[in-house]
Amino acid sequence: MSIQSTTAERITTITLNRPEKLNAFSGTMREDLLAALERAESDADCRAVVITGAGRAFCAGGDIEFMHGLRERDDVAGLKKLLDAGAAVVARMVSMSKPVIAAINGIAAGAGCNLALACDYRMASDTAKLAESFIRIGLHPDWAGTWLLPRLAGRSRAFELMMSGRAVDASEALAIGMVDRVVPAAALQQEVAAVARVFADAPPVAAAGIKRALLESERNDLRSQLALESEHQLQAFRSAEAAQRMAAFLEKR
Repeated sequence: MSIQSTTAERITTITLNRPEKLNAFSGTMREDLLAALERAESDADCRAVVITGAGRAFCAGGDIEFMHGLRERDDVAGLKKLLDAGAAVVARMVSMSKPVIAAINGIAAGAGCNLALACDYRMASDTAKLAESFIRIGLHPDWAGTWLLPRLAGRSRAFELMMSGRAVDASEALAIGMVDRVVPAAALQQEVAAVARVFADAPPVAAAGIKRALLESERNDLRSQLALESEHQLQAFRSAEAAQRMAAFLEKR
């Protein structure tokens, strides 16, 4: 299977599994990834999601050989289907209530780069590289790259990276905000699991509210954000986990 999904200890790990092609998207991989995300969202046993790649890459983006075939046939409808599927994946990741962590174990290029950027938290191995590589093959960024990258790295930095298509190593990616943490390659899986456990242990009502509030803060004015915080606080206040956790705090458990 080109997309593998497993759940253990309330963490769902979704692995792009096409290592011989650096996990480049081909066939139904986009749709299968969306389906895995949908299952994770509806699974009561899942509290956090990790996305990673098999082998030595995170994801090399779209399969260029396949896309070249579309171009040779002038198959605009075929390309539009790919674009719609990628857009659906990003929309699902951003809107889902559960935190999504990228475990960037190698190259993340093109759509693979923007898949990582769409995650709520990004951890990279010290050997990882990220590249907005679309322009190198004459194409425009998709998978919401033009929305995600400016918010993380700033508009002028996003412009330079997208216009040049150059690869950014892990240390630069950390410095400019494309990733949140860099760890030795041998420790990536262990370190990601530790962070995922922290996120999975968060009370789900409050956690979902935090994710939504941070997203809405990008466009809300102060009054709107205060109103949203009050709405979320009331929801969290009425949750069973709030009652349990406050009682445990008072009992010093």
